[in-house]
Amino acid sequence: MNALVQVAAEESENPLIPPIPELVIGLIAFAIVFFFLAKKLLPNINRVLEERREAIEGGMEKAEATQAEAQQVLEDYRAQLADARHEAARLRQEAQEQGAALIAEMRAEGQRQREEVIAAGHAQIEADRKQAAQTLRQDVGRLATDLAGRIVGESLEDVARQSRTIDRFLDELEAKTNDGSKAEAGR
Repeated sequence: MNALVQVAAEESENPLIPPIPELVIGLIAFAIVFFFLAKKLLPNINRVLEERREAIEGGMEKAEATQAEAQQVLEDYRAQLADARHEAARLRQEAQEQGAALIAEMRAEGQRQREEVIAAGHAQIEADRKQAAQTLRQDVGRLATDLAGRIVGESLEDVARQSRTIDRFLDELEAKTNDGSKAEAGR
C-alpha cells in the first residue's frame, strides 16, 4: 500500500503549482532582482535613453538649422546671381552705347576728313586752273604779239606795251565769252 499512497500522493500534487518553499525563494529572488533593476539599472537605462532622445532631437534641430542656413545661402546665391546678371546686362548696354558713340564719332571724323580732302582738292584745282589760265594767257599773249608783229611788220618787243595789249585783248575775249554764256542761260 505504500506504493499506492505514494502514487496517490503524487497524483494529488499538481505539476504546474510549485512547492511553497520554492515559491517563497523565487519571490525573494525576484524582489532582489527587481530592486536591483529599479535602483541601479533602470536609472542608467533611462539616462542613456534620455541622452539619446536629446541627441536625436538636437540632431534634428541642428539639421533644421543647417537646412534653414542652406536655404538662406541658396537665396543669397540666387540674389547675387540675379545682381550679376543685371550688372552684366548693364555693362553690355553701356558697351553698346559706347560703341555707338565711338562709331558716330568716327563717322563724324571721317566726314570731316573727307570734307578737308574735298576742300583741299577744290583749292588745288582752283590753283591749277589759275596757273593754267596764267600760262595760257602768257602763251596766247606771246603768240598774239608774234602774229601781230608779223602782220604789222615791225617788232612789238616793248614788254610793257605788249603786256597791256595782251591783257586788253584777253579781257575783251573773256567779256565776249561771258556775254555769250549769259545769253545762252537766258534762253
